[in-house]
Amino acid sequence: MFPLLLDGVGFARAGNAILHDVHLRITEGSCTVILGPNGAGKSVLMRVMHGLLAPTSGRVRWGDLAAPPSSQAMLFQRPVMLRRSVLGNVAYGLVVRGVPRREARRRALDVLEAVGLRHLAERPARVLSGGEQQRVALARAATLRPRILFLDEPTASVDPAAMRSIEAGIAALHGAGTTVVMVTHHLGQARRLAQDILFLDNGRVSECTPAPEFFQQPRSRAAADFLKEELP
Repeated sequence: MFPLLLDGVGFARAGNAILHDVHLRITEGSCTVILGPNGAGKSVLMRVMHGLLAPTSGRVRWGDLAAPPSSQAMLFQRPVMLRRSVLGNVAYGLVVRGVPRREARRRALDVLEAVGLRHLAERPARVLSGGEQQRVALARAATLRPRILFLDEPTASVDPAAMRSIEAGIAALHGAGTTVVMVTHHLGQARRLAQDILFLDNGRVSECTPAPEFFQQPRSRAAADFLKEELP
């Protein structure tokens, strides 16, 4: 088991402090959704957890592991598609890791079947819709069987049908044992997927609470005000 631990983490860019003294524990197998107003530092916090950004103070630890788990993945709001087919995009990470091409193809096709995209396997990935590309990116991550998956607004630019398909893929990965950490602005999505809510305000963690408790009775004034503004 690897708890992801943030000990007094801060991050500043060009003298501007974005994160302040963040203390956080993400347990293996959990699904944590990060909420907060625009400019709260949500995406920066996720990039620090993933290792794309180094904290300027404090430290990020992975329990007793000497380094982050080798199998982790991150999906961004706008997925990057390689200049190859859908199947080629999904199989790429496996081939890079030394999986024989025939086995990589088989595993990629299985995952495409699971996300409802097998019929597009030979289509150039870059001609797909935004929602389809995000599902390809999710399938690409799923083939690697990551221990932890970071998602930064993965459904921000897709229609409701695509959103539900992507959510189903995320839920399936989580159900198979992948730890999920996700930023979203969509409270309905947070209700559907989250076990825990981490609320960030002005670069500080106001609370980290089980999702039902957060939506019924948030502990911080900042979170309560946020819900009043965002919920109809």
